[in-house]
Amino acid sequence: MPRSAFHFKLQLFITFLTFILSQSSCSSCPINVWPKPRTFSWPNPQANPLSPSFQIISPSHFYLSKAISHYLNLINTEHHLPLVRPFVNFSSSSPPLRALRITVYDLVTPLQHGVNETYTLTIPSSGGTASLAAQTAWGAIWGLETFSQLVWGSPSRVAAGVFMLDKPLFPHRGLVLDTSRNYYGVEDIKRTIMAMGANKMNVFHWHITDSHSFPLVIPSEPELSAKGSYGSEMVYTPDDVKEIVEFGLSHGVRVVPEIDSPGHTGSWAEAYPEIVTCANMFWWPAGSDSDRLAAEPGTGHLNPLNPKTYEVLKNVIADVVKLFPEPFYHGGADEIVPGCWKADPTIQSFLSNGGTLSQALETFVNSTFPFIVSLNRTVVYWEDVFLDDLIKVNSSCLPPEHTILQTWNNGPNNTKKLVDAGYRVIVSSAEFYYLDCGHGSFVGNNSQYNQPPGSDPGNGGSWCGPFKTWQTIYNYDITYGLSEEEAKLVLGGEVALWSEQADPTVLDSRLWPRSSAMAEALWSGNKDEKGVKRYAEATDRLNEWRYRMVRRGIAAEPIQPLWCVRNPGMCNTVHPI
Repeated sequence: MPRSAFHFKLQLFITFLTFILSQSSCSSCPINVWPKPRTFSWPNPQANPLSPSFQIISPSHFYLSKAISHYLNLINTEHHLPLVRPFVNFSSSSPPLRALRITVYDLVTPLQHGVNETYTLTIPSSGGTASLAAQTAWGAIWGLETFSQLVWGSPSRVAAGVFMLDKPLFPHRGLVLDTSRNYYGVEDIKRTIMAMGANKMNVFHWHITDSHSFPLVIPSEPELSAKGSYGSEMVYTPDDVKEIVEFGLSHGVRVVPEIDSPGHTGSWAEAYPEIVTCANMFWWPAGSDSDRLAAEPGTGHLNPLNPKTYEVLKNVIADVVKLFPEPFYHGGADEIVPGCWKADPTIQSFLSNGGTLSQALETFVNSTFPFIVSLNRTVVYWEDVFLDDLIKVNSSCLPPEHTILQTWNNGPNNTKKLVDAGYRVIVSSAEFYYLDCGHGSFVGNNSQYNQPPGSDPGNGGSWCGPFKTWQTIYNYDITYGLSEEEAKLVLGGEVALWSEQADPTVLDSRLWPRSSAMAEALWSGNKDEKGVKRYAEATDRLNEWRYRMVRRGIAAEPIQPLWCVRNPGMCNTVHPI
């Protein structure tokens, strides 16, 4: 064992013993951290002044240094005033905390899936210097966020006599944002990433392109964005991508690109109509559901039987890999609609000669998957490529050592199917994690809204309604029904905001604080020490955290009236509902 690793493990052990010996875990602290730490000891809640000349001492690391600049500014200027006055012992004459010293044992390991995110934090009651230790810079960044939440007031004070050992339950804690259906500016994306870092979420899954627009500038295929975007002012240039990726790294957040294909590619037809089937056709001709050409308005699938398709797509993939250093590449592969492929004469001929649509999809996967792997990437697909009822590929096309599947249908049942097949899984079950649900349908001329009074409104026209409350998200157990061994294949989860009815004007309120609920569930769990769901006590903490996020510039929506926050417990129910 390397000496640095030995020392880190030893420090973890000593800190853990300190926690046990203190016999006082902070189950109800006057100042809280979100997401709740795994272990948090504050046996005698007190606070000391934060020195006006407070400094952070750290080893040299490019992204950690950027994070330190961010947090030092936040610590010195935020002056958070809790909604409920914290009951702590405080005297302005107590010795101030003058510094935070950071120790990192591995300054080389890049931000990647499975990186060690553990940190320990000790803030002495005697003032002086606090200690933050982490195996990697990425764990140190989470420790900085935790420390920032332990500072409040004007003049600033900081929790003292604190001992903490913290690490996540799940290594993958993400958020999907669709920037094709509606466009989001670079600053909107950066603000989202900043909020993710504050919630210790570490994966920004960027669903960049879809049938509606192609906003990513591809250097080798510039016509895709020039003709497929909503306009020259609504694109992401290579410099924009670099800015977003670098910003993510300084906040502990990986940026995973998704170029969805072969479905959801109608926007490609503006530049290359010859490689896209059923492009710009009406999505649902009069007839049965089987006559649909798309899952929603916006038609177009890449043609898997046209060699030109792979010339263009491989150029796109190669450039995306250069733009994004992230080891995961998301290839989409969801919602292949039979009618769209059947509308193409070449595919019609293929089918009349005994071919199947599943074989067409296998041709596509076998022509692209090895290429992505050859670029040293792990391929992520939506579950449809393997679980769809009509069009799917055999597992031989998707070797588990190179494949991760993301589930979005059928809750824990599909998670179980995927792990049973040996795949690593990212959970985005629409029943729990889709943040766009509950706002009705966006299609026009919709007669379901013209019903006589007294009619059953059903799900309000939203295919995935009702609205997913923060409690629904918080209480979801993503490994439900799995054995301990099966659960090891679940990497974590991602909430998703699809943008049919979202844009920058509602971005923050759609994401926050509901995404915070998943963030805590995947970091430290949704149960207390006795194994009981802790959503009741989480309510007051989330109220406070939402208020703090707003003060940090994140327009998170309220979860209760302010009166409830000022009167803790008075808005609860004592009766089952």
